Amino acid sequence: MASIQKHRDKFQVRVRRKGYPTISRTFAKLADAKEWANHQERKADRGELGPDRKELDRITLADLVERYRDEVLPGKKGGSVEAIMLTAFLRHSICKKRLSELTVTDFIRWKDERMTATAARKAITAKSAKRLLSPIQRMFELAMTEWDIPLRENPLSNFRLKVIDNKRQRRLREGEFERLIEASKKTRNPLVLPIARLALETAMRRGEILALRVRDIDLERHSVTVRESKNGYSRTIPLSAAAVVVLTDAIGKMSSAEKARNGRLFPLAPNALLLSWNRLTKRAGIDDLNFHDLRHEAVSRLFELGLTVPEVASLPGHRDMRMLFRYAHATHPSITANMALADLSSAA
Repeated sequence: MASIQKHRDKFQVRVRRKGYPTISRTFAKLADAKEWANHQERKADRGELGPDRKELDRITLADLVERYRDEVLPGKKGGSVEAIMLTAFLRHSICKKRLSELTVTDFIRWKDERMTATAARKAITAKSAKRLLSPIQRMFELAMTEWDIPLRENPLSNFRLKVIDNKRQRRLREGEFERLIEASKKTRNPLVLPIARLALETAMRRGEILALRVRDIDLERHSVTVRESKNGYSRTIPLSAAAVVVLTDAIGKMSSAEKARNGRLFPLAPNALLLSWNRLTKRAGIDDLNFHDLRHEAVSRLFELGLTVPEVASLPGHRDMRMLFRYAHATHPSITANMALADLSSAA
């Protein structure tokens, strides 16, 4: 709010507003002082005054990132993965910057540096850079709206990063899963192979499999219920004979106490599974197979069985049918075989 005090023959105005520096000015006429005070308060209401640099000088980017990671992400779906990303981000020198001096240019420099390979570090893609900056952009919005951090604007609001659409279409090649089975005999994590088998048989996501509990499995009806998926909806998935074997074995290995308290079938953290999967594929001599590719493989096999788009959509839980088009493609060998059998000249 504004205050006006008369000093000798002058009128001194002070405008104080939380989150903004105190501003003052002296006028010879009271009317001019009141007009200027009202004008500054309107500017403050519109957020047009500069932020309080003294308060922003006390806060670094690291302070915000740590608060967001520790207070917000634990209650957010997928927060554990974002927490790992932000912890790695905290090691970069940009996090030492004070909010009073942080600009979009700093993030552009960070992006240019991270997308350039060095002897000690692999370059990241534009897609990876955008994925990392997404939670940081949300963090700034939260800081301004709920944490009372006097930022004038989100430093990433004008950040633009062109991402090439290079969605993966990786399918299992002949003999690869057999190599994974053989390599699993030497793995220290006995859960990684049954989880991979289940992903291949059900097209479930990693998080959905890791969240499965005893109550979600109905072996009599050969079905499993996903209580909450990535899009926020639940769904029931029919089980193949191979999937029933995997789940029956997983339940059989649980103690009576674990079953009684409705324990998780695969008590493994998402990052632990990711690390185990990377070690398994490396041991099998496969260097370009992501765990999520098993979901792609599963959905593609469903199409190859002759199922319709609505039938397939009910299993992986896609709400948008367009999402299925990047899954529903044949392998190059099957295309070659079908083309060889087709008499294309007859269509002319």
